[in-house]
Amino acid sequence: MHFLFKSIRIRFIALSSTLCLVGLSLPVYAESPVSYMPIILVESPVSDSPKVVSEFGVEGEAEQWSIHEQATYIVQQKNNFNSPYYAQNSLINKSEGGAGKSYTLSATAFLGARLWEGAEIYLNPEMFEGTPFNGQLVGLGGFQNGELQKGSYAPPIYYIARAFIRQTFGLSGSKEHVEGGPNQLAGNMDKNRLVVTYGKFATLDFFDQNSYSHDPRTQFQNFALFSMGAYGYAADSKGYTYGVVTEWYQGDWIFKAARLAMPTIPNTAQLDYSLTKDYGNQIELTREHQLWGEHGAVRVLSYQQHAFMGNYQNAINQGQQTNNNPNVMTVRQAAQSSWGYGLNIEQGINDDIGIFGRWSWNPGKTETQTVDISRSLSGGLSIKGSNWSRPSDTVGIGYAVNGISSSQITYLQQGGMAPFIGDGALSYKKEQIVETFYSAKVYKDFFISANYQHIANPAYNSARGPVNFFGLRAHLEI
Repeated sequence: MHFLFKSIRIRFIALSSTLCLVGLSLPVYAESPVSYMPIILVESPVSDSPKVVSEFGVEGEAEQWSIHEQATYIVQQKNNFNSPYYAQNSLINKSEGGAGKSYTLSATAFLGARLWEGAEIYLNPEMFEGTPFNGQLVGLGGFQNGELQKGSYAPPIYYIARAFIRQTFGLSGSKEHVEGGPNQLAGNMDKNRLVVTYGKFATLDFFDQNSYSHDPRTQFQNFALFSMGAYGYAADSKGYTYGVVTEWYQGDWIFKAARLAMPTIPNTAQLDYSLTKDYGNQIELTREHQLWGEHGAVRVLSYQQHAFMGNYQNAINQGQQTNNNPNVMTVRQAAQSSWGYGLNIEQGINDDIGIFGRWSWNPGKTETQTVDISRSLSGGLSIKGSNWSRPSDTVGIGYAVNGISSSQITYLQQGGMAPFIGDGALSYKKEQIVETFYSAKVYKDFFISANYQHIANPAYNSARGPVNFFGLRAHLEI
């Protein structure tokens, strides 16, 4: 493990120095509201839902602008798992030349300002560097590091991750005070309100949120645990999209609806900014509640995709006619549709323990725009370290089981390559994932996490694996 700690130390000395210089050179006024709510775990640094720190309005000037920064480094290695055969979309083991490590390094600045009453603007410049195992993000249904969605880049690249404007319309009623944070200015707002957001952001900034599992930079890292695995959300090759989101907050209810841009070619960088040809629609209804005196929430989501995609059955038919392996990319057509739904729950048990669960499904007839999962069931718990005098530490334990559709199974058995999986053959069995992590607060807002993942039947193939991933994560917020 020595190389892991050495690599983290070298990268974070340079990165932390840069971020500190940025922060010190740009002083900013910010309120310091006091929260009496228990801190369950390291919080997601990007969340559209504001953190309420008082059920009543607080006198004083609202935060007019803010600057926050984050940096996250994740490094992982895997065991030399069983692999009797492999193809171009297989996860490669050590004996086949896949002995290298996988890592990601991201750094983000969260810049925000208040424009006029109820209006806020945000800009998130971001740097990213990293690579999947063997340089390709392939071989799993639920990938082991959510940051890998941003691609494979070394040396690092620089881009604007988010650039959006948010307008809040108060609908009367009592006020509540929200805490300032990344992409959220501190201040008072109506409990009943309408919020419209327009610009560039990530779909998961708004949808499928969960207090205990939502952000791979601070919580669970596997795609099938920090999000609904079968949720085909809109995203370019770096995980971001463009569009409009409307939210209606009414007491304990939250309703969200959005139209978001999808890539003009699946899993590429070019989005359809017209929002009329390649797009995704989604709605989500949330009911917050108190159970056993602890906060909980139930979220129901439905989405539709309308885009340029290939159909697996069409590819199978074409392969039989030409006596070739099926290829979904050769049967792509415009205006193809897919849809899906999901259920997302969270519940606090006490001040130290919270549980979560997700179920999601899509028909799996067309190639994916996110990961190769057609149905997914996941759940787990988060425990903070108060009982061992480490209240800012967090232990997470999660489990997920993923599956794919019958048409995609047949396609893979006939030697087809899906966007992210394809071993040249398939002995189908559901993919099973166990993930556990320990996040330790080292100093102020600097956390080090140890992570372990066990994945049986990788890419739904019982002939290969299981795969064990061992990793470390360093996360800094300023």
